[in-house]
Amino acid sequence: MSIVLYNTLSARKEVFEPLQPDRVTMYVCGPTVYNLAHIGNARPVVVFDVLFRLLQTQYREVIYARNITDVDDKIIAAARDSGRSIEDVTAEFTNKYREDMAALNALPPTLEPHATHHIDGMIALTETLLAKGHAYVSEGHVLFAVESMPDYGRLSGRSLDDMLAGARVEVADYKRHPGDFVLWKPAAAEDPGWDSPWGRGRPGWHLECSAMIRAHLGETIDIHGGGRDLIFPHHENEIAQSRCAHGGDYVRYWMHNAYLDIDGEKMSKSLGNFRTVRELLAHYRGEVLRFALLSAHYRSPLNFSTDLLAQAEANLGGFYTALRGVQDVPESDDIDLSAEGFYCALEDDLNTPLAIAELHALAKQLHKAAEADKPRLKARLLAAGKLLGILQQEPEAWLQGGAAADDIAPEAIEALIAERQAAKQDRDFARADAIRQQLLDAGVELEDGREGTLWRRA
Repeated sequence: MSIVLYNTLSARKEVFEPLQPDRVTMYVCGPTVYNLAHIGNARPVVVFDVLFRLLQTQYREVIYARNITDVDDKIIAAARDSGRSIEDVTAEFTNKYREDMAALNALPPTLEPHATHHIDGMIALTETLLAKGHAYVSEGHVLFAVESMPDYGRLSGRSLDDMLAGARVEVADYKRHPGDFVLWKPAAAEDPGWDSPWGRGRPGWHLECSAMIRAHLGETIDIHGGGRDLIFPHHENEIAQSRCAHGGDYVRYWMHNAYLDIDGEKMSKSLGNFRTVRELLAHYRGEVLRFALLSAHYRSPLNFSTDLLAQAEANLGGFYTALRGVQDVPESDDIDLSAEGFYCALEDDLNTPLAIAELHALAKQLHKAAEADKPRLKARLLAAGKLLGILQQEPEAWLQGGAAADDIAPEAIEALIAERQAAKQDRDFARADAIRQQLLDAGVELEDGREGTLWRRA
């Protein structure tokens, strides 16, 4: 078994080989906790959760760190606008972020370091860069000198001048070069700040990930992930400050997921198509959102739409229906993951669309299987679901759940089913058919079988 991953740094797929044979270190950029997470924020969480699950099947120890950025200009502004303390704002949105990601069946990371807990490490990193001539002090700021690193820009594959063109780079008189980025900056009296050799201040955004990775995972890690929007300047700057301070590779495999559009347009507050995870969870179950996010390959753009969500709901309903038919069948316990098509698909750079196609094939086989084949097919389908983080509920609970406030209640459904059964016994087939249609009009499908009538919400 070999996992193959696309490495942004080399721009090609590579066989994954961790630095230590039985231990994997992975770091994924987490949220800046000033507001609710939007559905675009959820894509890397779901993608790297699948990778986390996959790695755990092959390696004894997988350490997955996802940071919390709890000091930032946006956080300060949110606290000021709401008349609350920064601690209150960050605590609220950190907790809501965890709740929302858990609702998407994302496993908690092994580590969740907070930026404000690592200020000393950031100051030490800045001091090292100054001592080695890669940084300078100007007007109370400490800045990284990008021209001091000959291969700056290698991750994004562009020259420094190309990267600066059109990029959101702060142009300031205190910079020697427009691309120089802030390691440490002065803090206003009313803003959070920490004492440092350069006066009271706070770190630049890029500094925190380098400091936290070194503190918890070491000077070189196996995998660093995030959205494509982080390649430049954030990840480019992480590489610069970490390699110039400590040498080594810093990160061996860089992975980035593509953007997410809403109904064919880039998600944007100005366009009014901005969707938070919490807002979507009020209308769709978490597994539906997760399935939708996995329906396209992580390196491909994803058009997130109501049609996509409806298709995700239908696909999950089909899988759960197949599982409901074998809910009393014990699972086989001799599954060889390495021989499974869904597993091989995930080993090939997390090809989730192909893995999902394999699930459809398994569900189809399960519908038609002889009794002797059902335990193994059921186990294979559930094993695939576990890797993808879906099929996590009891089939009956899923198929009869997800009701909106104005949907027909389960008790009323059961009463109509009983009335229909009585009508059939009385040979009043017109009434029985009318009840079936009444339930169908209410979004409830009936399935007659040897053990009685089962129902599911359409």
